[in-house]
Amino acid sequence: MDKLIITAALTGAEVTREQQPALPVTPDEIARAAEECAAAGAAIVHVHARYPDGTPTQDKAIYAEIIEKIRARCDVIVQVSTGGAVGMTAAERLAPVELRPEMATLSMGSVNFGDDVFLNPPADMEHFLHTMKEFRVKPEFEIFDAGMLHSLQRWINKGVVAGPVHVDLVLGVPGAMAGTPESLMFLRSQLPHGATWTVAGIGAAQLPLAAMAIALGGHVRVGFEDNVWFRKGELATSNAQLVARIARIAREIERAVATPGEARALLRIES
Repeated sequence: MDKLIITAALTGAEVTREQQPALPVTPDEIARAAEECAAAGAAIVHVHARYPDGTPTQDKAIYAEIIEKIRARCDVIVQVSTGGAVGMTAAERLAPVELRPEMATLSMGSVNFGDDVFLNPPADMEHFLHTMKEFRVKPEFEIFDAGMLHSLQRWINKGVVAGPVHVDLVLGVPGAMAGTPESLMFLRSQLPHGATWTVAGIGAAQLPLAAMAIALGGHVRVGFEDNVWFRKGELATSNAQLVARIARIAREIERAVATPGEARALLRIES
């Protein structure tokens, strides 16, 4: 198997300090959390920005400060979110890509998101992709249901995107595919040829789906964006604690954990 790439989703757009007192919000806090996660075994940090009061933002200046502070502390791959928060415009969501981070997420369709709807019309998706190509940013295609994988395959067939692609299977969002072993196995069976894949289990699904991905040759995303708990009834003390657990499980089954440099090679990220 390839070495395991661990992604730490540090903050997200929905979690609050009331839900998770250790949530990193400011650029300094996010950079410190990134450094801790890199030391624990993360090769990628998935970044959302917040205003000082905790409100989610795609403000390019705040992202620039976060990226600069992370790079000053460690060599981890910075992956910015283009999901932003529900209700943001496409232009708002896309702004951080202009900073030329190494990676950015690209959601492959619209999805019910709890009581809200996360809209991604096809024209916006193609615009996001072309902008990432323009700024030489590696996309991670976010998949919330099977139809999104088929949309990605259509892009590949049309030559809109060249393989091999990297996808993130996000399972357990209310309104999307369930965070179950059956969901993961089905999506894995539908992956485009040669694709690398990560699983992001939401809430209680995070640990069991992560363990499956480690054994199946996939990669793993953990962190407060997706889950604030270490175990039932016990909040995690940090994002790094969640990363360290995944690295420990991987070592127990003798699957090596990728460094940021090794992850760049596996994902074919251009320097």
